[in-house]
Amino acid sequence: MLNESYWNNRYIEGNIGWDAGSVTTPIKQYIDQVEDKNLRILIPGAGFGNEAGYIYSLGFVNTFVCEWSEKAVIQFKKNYPSFPDSQIFLKNFFEIEGDFDLIIEQTFFCAIHPSQRELYAKKVFDLLNFGGKMVGLLFDFPFSEKGPPFGGDSQEYLSLFKKYFKINCFEKSYNSIKPREGNEIFFNFEKTNYKLL
Repeated sequence: MLNESYWNNRYIEGNIGWDAGSVTTPIKQYIDQVEDKNLRILIPGAGFGNEAGYIYSLGFVNTFVCEWSEKAVIQFKKNYPSFPDSQIFLKNFFEIEGDFDLIIEQTFFCAIHPSQRELYAKKVFDLLNFGGKMVGLLFDFPFSEKGPPFGGDSQEYLSLFKKYFKINCFEKSYNSIKPREGNEIFFNFEKTNYKLL
């Protein structure tokens, strides 16, 4: 069962293949182009905080993270001691409340059970302000019930997300880190409706 205990044990065991050790290139290159430092940013499933630490260091002081594993959060705080405790949500992503301008997706969607993908899309929609964006990466390899990570394909992803968002960008990632080359889709989705129809 993919619950709090499961993820905490993965970190305790060091079974964390998703951790790249630093901010990944696609996220870094995207955020380096964002000028508005006042954006409210959320990173679900932040793990050790590689993306969050980098983004916060650039002056995006309204960066928030969500992580279910206490072990991961403890390490995150050690790695980035200047990151505000009040901006770390140690809880289930689906229980978060708030409003954000940008949600960064990095190996979180593939970690939730596929039965929750629709719920995920709705939750992101609810959390984003009008005009807000979800930007990040999705794994592009054949779907398997054996996970996480759970894969998927372009058509599946598009059929899910186009119900909620305007698709600004959805293409093979050209600058993935080496272990993920050829297996990632970079996307930029925008909330253009105030509420779901």
